[in-house]
Amino acid sequence: MTSSASLFPITEVIVCTTCRPPGASRELPPAGAALFEAVQAVQERGIAPTVRVRGMACLSSCGRACSVAFQAPGKHTYLFGDLVPDAETAEHVLLCADMHAAAVDGNLLRNERPARLRSGILARLPPSLQPTDA
Repeated sequence: MTSSASLFPITEVIVCTTCRPPGASRELPPAGAALFEAVQAVQERGIAPTVRVRGMACLSSCGRACSVAFQAPGKHTYLFGDLVPDAETAEHVLLCADMHAAAVDGNLLRNERPARLRSGILARLPPSLQPTDA
């Protein structure tokens, strides 16, 4: 039996670790760091084997904290914002990322995405036209 990880390219989930909701105190840890930790904790349970998670300081969507991006070679790239930094959102992020990995072109239909990622879309970029095996 072939695992799904070998059938689909890995989708990378990038979580902004410096996101803070508007008006949030700079004295407190960033909400983005909390979301990143929550996504990592859920991933450790084995959800979304075709997904790799990494944190990045600032995805430049500061007015729409918290934010995450999905990207993979030859697929649409997505940027989502307005995410709540909790375990439910983390699970939805990984389920959606797994859908991205399974989709040939990475397209994520709104009504098929997990509830917390049906809104808050900030960008959907087309796949790169550059060769992926150069």
